[in-house]
Amino acid sequence: MNEVSERVNELSKKAICYVSPKTSPQRLKERGKWATKSEFILSVAGAIIGLGNVWRFPYLCYKNGGGAFFIPYVLFLGTCGIPLFVLETALGQYTSQGGIMCWRKICPLFEGIGYAGQLILFYGCISYMVILAWAFLYLFSSFSREMPWATCDNTWNTGTEIAFGKCGRGANWTSKMNISSSVVEFWQRRVLNISPGIEVLGKVQWELSLCLLLAWIICYFCVWKGVRSTGKATYFTATFPFVMLVVLFVRGMSLPGALHGIKYYLYPNPARLADPQVWMDAGTQIFYSYFSHTSFLCICIHKV
Repeated sequence: MNEVSERVNELSKKAICYVSPKTSPQRLKERGKWATKSEFILSVAGAIIGLGNVWRFPYLCYKNGGGAFFIPYVLFLGTCGIPLFVLETALGQYTSQGGIMCWRKICPLFEGIGYAGQLILFYGCISYMVILAWAFLYLFSSFSREMPWATCDNTWNTGTEIAFGKCGRGANWTSKMNISSSVVEFWQRRVLNISPGIEVLGKVQWELSLCLLLAWIICYFCVWKGVRSTGKATYFTATFPFVMLVVLFVRGMSLPGALHGIKYYLYPNPARLADPQVWMDAGTQIFYSYFSHTSFLCICIHKV
């Protein structure tokens, strides 16, 4: 019994949290580890390349001079993005603690950085779950015989919409017209069912609620066993987006005028480099992508 108490006391001194002397060594579970290095790499890649980057970077590139935008982007990547990424991952590996405790181990005053980072991750997770709920509803709607956003005779249509190439309504050229796309009406009136104003709460969208519940259930089963389950999930979550991007790229290149569109999109405009907004957007995108608000610390605390 004395040997057990000495062992527990020794572990308590090494750990930041308090371990009761009555705790047996068998109950002191070892911190989980990544099964392979590939799981760790896929987890980091999945954290860096998310929906925000896929949506945001092409828009910023087109907005800020096309190919010329790569100059400030690569510059910020080499001077800020990669160094901060290496420091963040090294901090997690060195301290072997979570996103909060690692800062306390360096300096107790820095503990607030960890709490702030986790709070940001919490809000970000909620917002991304809502986006996944929209994606699930879109996926389930795609299995119908006729796409619901491609027609004008649905219950949510107002009668002023046009499904391009399928239906339309003629009018006198001198009359005023209020026309909306069938896709826009599907999004605003079917998916979101937007209320007339902020003072009107509206009804609960039960289909969206079920999709949101499904997203949270999948998220739970991806993390319920720690890195053991998370590592296995990354084989799909980190590779499937790349596969879909390749599919979309091949499909886009097969469309008429694709090369002209890419040339127009990436044609450099060096004069835009004199605009400070371009450099600010490039730096913002780098910090948005690589500085993950201690999410990498949570990933890298488990050594392979």
